[in-house]
This record gives sequence, structure tokens and C-alpha cells, in this order.
Amino acid sequence: MTVKREITRGDILDIPAYSEIRKEKKQKLIAIKKDRRIPVGPYATFYFENYDTMWSQIHEMLYIERGGEEQIIDEIAAYNPLIPKGNELVATFMIEIDDPVRRDYTLRKLGFIEDRICISINGEKSRAVPEDDVERTTPDGKTSAIHFLHFPLSNNQVSALQSEGAEILLAIEHDEYGHMAKLSEANRISLAGDL
Repeated sequence: MTVKREITRGDILDIPAYSEIRKEKKQKLIAIKKDRRIPVGPYATFYFENYDTMWSQIHEMLYIERGGEEQIIDEIAAYNPLIPKGNELVATFMIEIDDPVRRDYTLRKLGFIEDRICISINGEKSRAVPEDDVERTTPDGKTSAIHFLHFPLSNNQVSALQSEGAEILLAIEHDEYGHMAKLSEANRISLAGDL
């Protein structure tokens, strides 16, 4: 099976066609996302992206905003970089705190957290590479609540990720937020499909 690595204009349905399958697609996406969501510590969550998650995101944006052809081109350009392109994993990293005052306080303590994230596969680390579309930490040290991260993988890491029983750890190594999570076998199987 060939993994799709790019959304093209031909992949985009018109609004009436998408409306007919929207409920079914959203149900399928719940199952896909279940093993791609990794909480790390009390506030951080990684949502590992792929073709399916980005296809759905684009269609939902178009369904809600109804921006026409110009929006289609913009959405494809915005979300294609978040589809893994081979020897990498890609995640949306979110700091999720409901209370706005506590969220602001916490984000001000977590400057450059995006540069302190790694994945370890059988003991070999890969540092996250943040998308460089915009600076996610402000000059005064406040980080964004949302980051887009690429995890480049070596050939050894790819082989390990595709092998049953690989030990996979996702870690945040920030002085103010040091947490890690061990991925399950279901997580590994889902992410291995991106390679």
C-alpha cells in the first residue's frame, strides 16, 4: 500500500459531496485519531498527523468557512506540510489549559518549549523540528499554545518503529515542564503507517 503524502486539488470534494459523507468521515476519523493522540504530563498533548487527519481538517475548514477556490488553495498550502513525507513523524503539539489566566501564566514560563521535545525509539533520540512558518515563542518568552513539529527519523528508527515491541518514548525536556510518555503498541502500529 502506498502512503499518500500530499493533498492535491483533485482530492478536494465540493461542499455538497462532502456534506453527504461528512458524518461517516468524522466517525472514521475518531477511530484513526484514537491511537494518534499522546498526552504528556498534565497539559501537553501531541496529535500525530497524516494524510487522513489533514484531508479531514481541510474539508472541515471549507465546510465551515465556505471560502471557495481561494480558500481551497490556502488550506492545501497550510496543511500539506503537516503530512509526513517519508522518514518522519509530524505532530500538532498543544498546551491545553482551559482557564485563560492559568494558561497565560503557564505559557509565559514555557518559552522555547518547542525546542525541548524529542522522541526516542529503542534508545535513539530524534529532536523535534518546529515548523518555521512563524516564531512560536515571543521575544518576551511566552510560547504559543499550539506548535507544529517534525520528528526526522534515521533508518534505524524507521526499522524499529515498524517492528513489534519497539520502545517509544515521547519527552518534553523543558526546565519548567519535564514529562514523558511511553507509547503503546497501538500507538506504534498507527504511527508506523506514516512511513
